[in-house]
Amino acid sequence: MSSAATDKRLIIVTGLSGSGKSIALHTLEDINYYCIDNLPVGMLKGIGDQLAGMWGSLHQKVAVGIDARNNPEDLKHFPQMIDSIRRTGAKIDMIYLQAETPTLLKRFSETRRRHPLTSELVSLADAIELEKQLLEPLGDQSDLFIDTTHTTIYELRELVRQRVLHEESRTLSILFQSFGFKHGVPGDTDYLFDVRCLPNPHWQAELRHLTGCDQAVVDYLEQHDMVHDMHGQIGRFLMNWIPVFERENRSYLNISIGCTGGQHRSVYLAEALAQDFRATRPEVLVRHRELS
Repeated sequence: MSSAATDKRLIIVTGLSGSGKSIALHTLEDINYYCIDNLPVGMLKGIGDQLAGMWGSLHQKVAVGIDARNNPEDLKHFPQMIDSIRRTGAKIDMIYLQAETPTLLKRFSETRRRHPLTSELVSLADAIELEKQLLEPLGDQSDLFIDTTHTTIYELRELVRQRVLHEESRTLSILFQSFGFKHGVPGDTDYLFDVRCLPNPHWQAELRHLTGCDQAVVDYLEQHDMVHDMHGQIGRFLMNWIPVFERENRSYLNISIGCTGGQHRSVYLAEALAQDFRATRPEVLVRHRELS
């Protein structure tokens, strides 16, 4: 395979309506991707042919948006179409955006936009559930899931930009994400670790207003042996299993660390683990969902 071929990249952006697909495509456009929105799945093969030809040499980074307004039969044959494009030498990554149903209902109510699958006989809630079923074949093929339930427009733009640019270095892009269970479990995770069993700085009045990034909280947590044990055991587990993901040619890995409120313990451990892995891996990101 020539070096020119391996430089060709196709990103497919899909997911639930109202979850931020247009924002993701606009972000990719800003970092020099040639973007096509609402592409029929049946035309994907044509994109592959173009990537293999002269047009592909002019636009070697292409992103397409695909939604549920496709022929269901075409969606069923999506995996075969992707395999066909990969044989052209293009690198393909798929980003799937989702959000919890109450959040989607709220967004459509606030913007007064019409869901593409609603009709006189199909309510908004039913349309969302139907869309989930229709897009299941695409979700099964996705490389990166992004749950935008707790994400602002600006955070989504930065998250897409960072993950895509980091992955272009051709190494596995790893995200350590802290969160609070009381705000909901993130849907965009490959590994999830619950650290609510650790001593909670919230019950120390002088630490309550601080976060796991503050030295006083770090000092408090690091005086407990069980915090070191948790840190070490999670780190060793990931050291063993991350190479397995790499052998499967994965581009993205999301690791979520959760405590009760997402302010102290999970933040501390996400930072500590990220620091551990940055020693040997350049493509490590950290996101603190409840602090952003």
